[in-house]
Amino acid sequence: MIPRYSRAEMARIWEPETKFRVWLKIEVYAAEAMAELGLIPKEAAEAAKKRGGFDIARIDQIEREVKHDVIAFLTSVAEHVGPEARFLHSGLTSSDVLDTCFNVQLTQAADILIADVDALLAALKTRAYEHKDTITVGRSHGVHAEPTTFGLKLAVAFAEFARARERLVRAREEVATCAISGAVGTFAHVDPRVEAHVAKKLGLKPEPISTQVVPRDRHAAYFAALAVVASSVERLATEIRHLQRTEVLEAEELFSEGQKGSSAMPHKRNPVLSENITGLARVVRGYALPALEDVALWHERDISHSSVERVIGPDATTALDFALHRLAEIVKGLMVYPDRMRANLDRLGGLIHSQRVLLALTAAGVPREEAYRLVQRNAMAVWQTGGDFLAALLADKDVTKALSPETIRAQFDLGYHTKHVDEIFKRVFG
Repeated sequence: MIPRYSRAEMARIWEPETKFRVWLKIEVYAAEAMAELGLIPKEAAEAAKKRGGFDIARIDQIEREVKHDVIAFLTSVAEHVGPEARFLHSGLTSSDVLDTCFNVQLTQAADILIADVDALLAALKTRAYEHKDTITVGRSHGVHAEPTTFGLKLAVAFAEFARARERLVRAREEVATCAISGAVGTFAHVDPRVEAHVAKKLGLKPEPISTQVVPRDRHAAYFAALAVVASSVERLATEIRHLQRTEVLEAEELFSEGQKGSSAMPHKRNPVLSENITGLARVVRGYALPALEDVALWHERDISHSSVERVIGPDATTALDFALHRLAEIVKGLMVYPDRMRANLDRLGGLIHSQRVLLALTAAGVPREEAYRLVQRNAMAVWQTGGDFLAALLADKDVTKALSPETIRAQFDLGYHTKHVDEIFKRVFG
C-alpha cells in the first residue's frame, strides 16, 4: 500500500525486517524443539539462538543469484551462525516458514484492525447518545419516509460494527495456525512435536493437516471478512456524504481552519474524507476475489497464491486500517445540524405522518383501500402544489366524517415515533 494510505504500526508488520525476524524465530524455535528431541545437537540450537542474524542487502544479493528467497535467507543466517547452521531448517520446507510467518503477520494485523473497530465503536456510542433524541427524517429510496432520530442512525452503525468486530475476531482465529510438517505435509522428516513447540512459541495453533501449505480456505475467509467490514465502512461513509449534500446539509465533516475545498471554488466544503474511504473500501473488497481463487492450488502445493498474497496481505490490511481509523475521526468531528434536520422534516408539509392517518382511519372502520385512497388523495395534492397536509385533511369531509379534528391533529405528534428509542438503545448498547 502506498505511504499516503499507510499507518506506521500496520506498515511495520509488512516490512522486510519484520518478515525476516519472524522467519528467524521460526527456524530458532524449530531448532530448539529438535535439540530437545535429540534430533540435532544442542550446540546447534544454542548457536542459532545466540548468533542468529541476517542482512537484508545480503539476502537480496543472494536471491538475485539463487532465485529463491528462503534459500537466500538461510544462507545469510548461516554466515552469522557459522558451521552449526547446517542443522537449521532440518526436515523443513519453505512453506513451513512462509505460511507460518504469513499467519503471524495476519494475526498481528487483525489485532490492529480489532483495536481500530473498538475506537470506532467508542466514537459511535458517544455521538449516538449525544443525539439520541435529535429528531430527523428517515428516508427510503432517498425520499422522506417517517421521523427517526440521528442517534438511531448512529446506533445502527454501532450494531453493524459490533458485528464487524466479531467477524474480525473469527477471521483472526481462522488464520492463527502453524504448519511445520515438511514436504507434502507428512512429517516424514520432522517430528510433529516440533510443530507444536513452534506454534506455542508464536501464539498459534498447529494446523491439523497441511499439504505442505496451510489450506487457503482459511485465508479466503480472512480476506472475505475484511471485505465485509470494508463494505460497512462504505455504508456509513455514503450516509455521511448524502447528509452533507447542499440540498440536505444535516451533517458534515469537520472543516478545519485553513482547509480548502476546491482549487477553483473557494466556497466549497466537500466530504473528501468520506469519499476517500469509500474508494479504499472498494480496494479492500477487490482483494477478496483473488483470495478465494487461491484456495484451488494444484495437488499438495503450487505457488500461484504466493504472488497474490505478497500484494493483498499488506494492501488489504493497511487500507482497511487506514479507513477504519479515518472513519472514527470523521465520526468524532462530525458537525450535526438539528435545526436543518427539523427544517427538512417539515419540507413536505406534514406528509411524513400519512401512515398514522391511514391507521387511524382503518381503526375507525374505514376499509383499508378506501382509507389509503383518502390519504393519498390529500397527500398527492400537497406533494404537487405545496401546502399543509393537516389543513388538507381537516378540509376533507370524507376524512372528517370518520375522524374528529382532535383525532386528526393527534396523528401529527412527533413523539409517537420516538417512544421506543430508549428500548432500542438498551438492545444495542446494553
